[in-house]
Amino acid sequence: MWTGKYVRSPLVRSLFSNMVSEGDAAAADTEEWYRCCPDLLGESVRPLFVQSHLDSDTKAFLKQSVEKSGWMFTQLYHSFVSTVLSPLVSRTSINGYLGRGSMFVFSAAQLQQILRIEPEWRAQRLLDLGAGDGGVTEVMGAHFNEVYTTEVSPPMRWHLQRRNYKVLDIDEWQLTGFHYDVISCLNLLDRCNDPLHLLREIKRSLVPNTGRLILAAVLPFQPYVEVGGQWQRPTEHLKIKGKTWEEQVTNMSDEVFIRAGFEVEAVTRLPYLCEGDMYNDYYMLDDAVFVLKASETSEESDQ
Repeated sequence: MWTGKYVRSPLVRSLFSNMVSEGDAAAADTEEWYRCCPDLLGESVRPLFVQSHLDSDTKAFLKQSVEKSGWMFTQLYHSFVSTVLSPLVSRTSINGYLGRGSMFVFSAAQLQQILRIEPEWRAQRLLDLGAGDGGVTEVMGAHFNEVYTTEVSPPMRWHLQRRNYKVLDIDEWQLTGFHYDVISCLNLLDRCNDPLHLLREIKRSLVPNTGRLILAAVLPFQPYVEVGGQWQRPTEHLKIKGKTWEEQVTNMSDEVFIRAGFEVEAVTRLPYLCEGDMYNDYYMLDDAVFVLKASETSEESDQ
C-alpha cells in the first residue's frame, strides 16, 4: 500500500514525508507516537483524551514487520508484482493478492481502554467498514457474537471470508433491517467521496442510545479518493481546520462530528502502522482514534 518507489501521486508523496520507518524510530522515542499536549486541545475535548502507550501487542507487530522486511527474495518478488500490476490494480488489491501490507491500529488492551470495557465484555453485532484483510477486525471481533464487514477489494473480501466474517456490499450494510452495537470506520473518512453522508448513515445504523462508533482518522487530514488508479479530490471536501494534531482533533470534535449528529466520548493518539517492504521495515502515520455516540441534541444537517 505504501511502497514509495512506485508512487506517482503528489498526495502519496506528501504522505511519505510524514511516515516514520523503523530506522528513524530507532533514534527517536516511540512514545512520541502517543504524545499529546492537552493544553492545545479545546476545552470540550481536553477531559476526553485518553493517554495510550507502546504495549506488547504493538511491539510484536513491529517485530514481525521487521522480520518480514528481511525476507529478501519475497520482497523482490513483491516489488516485481507491484510494478507489473500497479497500472491495472489498486494497491489494496495488490496487497491482498500478495498477502502483505497488514495494518495495525490498536491492540486489544488499547481498544478496551478507549471503549472503557473489560476483557470479557461482549455485545451482539460489530460492523467494520473497509475492513481490509481483517487483521484489525479480529482485535475487535473477540467482543461480539456477530461480525459484519465491508470491503471493495475482491482479494481482501476473500481474506475476510476465510476468517468467517460476514461480508456485506458497500450499499447493503445500512439496509439489513437491524442495528449494530459498534461500527468501526478506521482510516476511511479521508478516502470517502461523501464523508458526512457516511457518518449520518452510520448514526442511523447504530443501536439507539448504546451504540458506539469507533473512528480513526490520519492527521493531518488529507482527503483523496482513488478512481481508476488515479487520486482525486472527493465530491464532498471535508476541510479540517488547524495545523497541529491537537487543533485538528478539536475541530473535528467541535464542528465536523456535531454536524453529523455525534459527540465525542473519548479520543486517543495512536500510530497507524503498516507492514514494510524492501525499503523500510514498517511505515507509520499519526492517527486520532475517537469513540463517538449519537448526540442527544443532534445538530445533524444535510447542509
